[in-house]
Amino acid sequence: MLNDKVRAFLEEKRFAVLATIKRDGSPQQTVMWYELQGDQIMMNTAEGRAKAYNFRRDARVSICVEDEYRFVAISGTVELNEDREQGLADIMRLAVRYHGPEKAESMHAGFAKDQRVTMLMSIDNVVTNGF
Repeated sequence: MLNDKVRAFLEEKRFAVLATIKRDGSPQQTVMWYELQGDQIMMNTAEGRAKAYNFRRDARVSICVEDEYRFVAISGTVELNEDREQGLADIMRLAVRYHGPEKAESMHAGFAKDQRVTMLMSIDNVVTNGF
């Protein structure tokens, strides 16, 4: 579903804007770290945040990753992995992707205090511009 140019764009260090659906049906958006893993998008959050409540109630989500007028918008559903060790490993993987190994290691203690939840997002629909 993703061509090579879109995959290369998503593999660069960029931020995604994640949209979830609140109880009243309105969108809730959050800037997220992410990693393309095959045909899924991996993200991670701390338990207790609004997005965690939202996607437990309604697993439909979307992300948009942009670079000025080039963008990739993906919609799909989220599958949760609530295993504490996996969640910590995944947030550390994302910290290395975004900040490098040394800075990520200094962030470990802060992440270890949280119950981390990994979100694996399916890629059900893709809209692109500028590719």
